[in-house]
Amino acid sequence: MAEHNPPAAKVKVSSRRSRRRKGRTGRSRSHVAGTAEGEACRKDASPPVTGAAPRETTNDNGKAGQQSAADQSGPEASEPRPGATRGLGYRKSYAAIDLGTNNCRLLIARPSGENFTVIDAFSRVVRLGEGLAQSGRLSDDAMERTLAALHVCAEKLRRRNVLLARSVATEACRRAANGSEFIERVREETGIALDIISAREEARLAVLGCHVLLEDGPGPAMIFDIGGGSTELVLIESTDTVPRILDWQSVPWGVVSLSESCGSEGEGQAERLERYRHMRRLVSDSFSAFSARIAPARQAAAGHGAPRLLGTSGTVTTLASLHLELPQYDRRMVDGLIVPAESMREISTRLSAMSIEERRELNCIGRERADLVVAGCAILEAILDLWPAARLGVADRGIREGILRSLIASHRPGDGCAGGVPRGDVPARSACVPRHGDVAQPVGRGR
Repeated sequence: MAEHNPPAAKVKVSSRRSRRRKGRTGRSRSHVAGTAEGEACRKDASPPVTGAAPRETTNDNGKAGQQSAADQSGPEASEPRPGATRGLGYRKSYAAIDLGTNNCRLLIARPSGENFTVIDAFSRVVRLGEGLAQSGRLSDDAMERTLAALHVCAEKLRRRNVLLARSVATEACRRAANGSEFIERVREETGIALDIISAREEARLAVLGCHVLLEDGPGPAMIFDIGGGSTELVLIESTDTVPRILDWQSVPWGVVSLSESCGSEGEGQAERLERYRHMRRLVSDSFSAFSARIAPARQAAAGHGAPRLLGTSGTVTTLASLHLELPQYDRRMVDGLIVPAESMREISTRLSAMSIEERRELNCIGRERADLVVAGCAILEAILDLWPAARLGVADRGIREGILRSLIASHRPGDGCAGGVPRGDVPARSACVPRHGDVAQPVGRGR
């Protein structure tokens, strides 16, 4: 990737179809065409995660989601024919499920050297945390939507010859009074044993899954994950393997929790803008203690040049798509992209002034994200205030990929960690704890 900083682009949020970028070959350092006024570059240090990359689709109930190209057609997507695997070294696969406040996501992969090959993926907007800010409980409708998605996941686990799966639930289940009851119901009805992980573990897995997309450079860097119910910020120091975590913070503001806590958007633009300013104040206040703690690191990063920043969330991938003016979401164009931070701010400002009807008409937002994207913009701008990077790295990967790397590394022959799951901010192969209960779950064929 070129080392210069692209000029801050004045980005127009429009639905104009942009010219598609031609695919890269090899490991060339190519640039991605952005808007007419500016361009964004793609980091070319992404790991060779081969196979069909998940792409945006519409699933069977009309909701926007992600599936792998292999899930659509091709021999890799099919069940092996009877007898076809004999003598061919047919390998077991591993799976990761990330049940968040807004989405239910599944990734299934097979080991491929130091990386993995994705063979199936699934994502559905379930809004598990809908109404949680007001009631403190998961609603019946939200649980039913989520169970329907998890039944799809369970069927995929059976079909894909999955040896071991780790399934995690995050902020919605951590916060809900009936979160543990719902986890037990999921286990009974689908056979999936969800582990309600801590915010610290959530942050660690996100870093493990996406840190390879962070720009190279000296000094501390920031990785963040804007979720549905919470946002995690992780200050890291790069190493030759997995980054060392210097500090971290989780705040209870995600796109769902912040949207619901701040009420309706109002009738006119003035009310919408005031609501947006209120959102930014709430998030900034929640960051204040963390901001004070990392002040020396912020100064050190500035001393090394522009601070490095990487984000993994639907917010950053959606805004990156708008920056590129894509006609529809394309993971291959977005994952690993690096965009001027000023462009993301300008898009956020424009979206915050639009009505929900106007946002629904924009490519890559649609009905599913139109009411939530503004809260994501407010969180992103608060992060850019906290860590004033000139450029933002975009990752369409995170917790699921972190889980898969942990599972595959811990079961690699010779590691002495069979049946273990790596823990802590250390290289995945160097620290394992025994598997138990719903942490790493062997997938039975008879379920």
